[in-house]
Amino acid sequence: MSPHRYAVGQNVEFVPRRFDGNVPRGTYTVVRQLPGPPNDREYRVKHLQDGHERIVLESQLRSYPSFPRS
Repeated sequence: MSPHRYAVGQNVEFVPRRFDGNVPRGTYTVVRQLPGPPNDREYRVKHLQDGHERIVLESQLRSYPSFPRS
């Protein structure tokens, strides 16, 4: 089983697929790592704007760019 790519507390970008309905794309925070299928981990994530939590696949997430603080 491969390790999770994203850590709890990390901000990620969610990219919905064609049949994901009206789930908003954007910035989410990883709340929990879930086992999921062997070829694609699952995560419980929380949207930063609306506060809703969703379960998504790792393949639907992208690293959120982190900018250095001045």
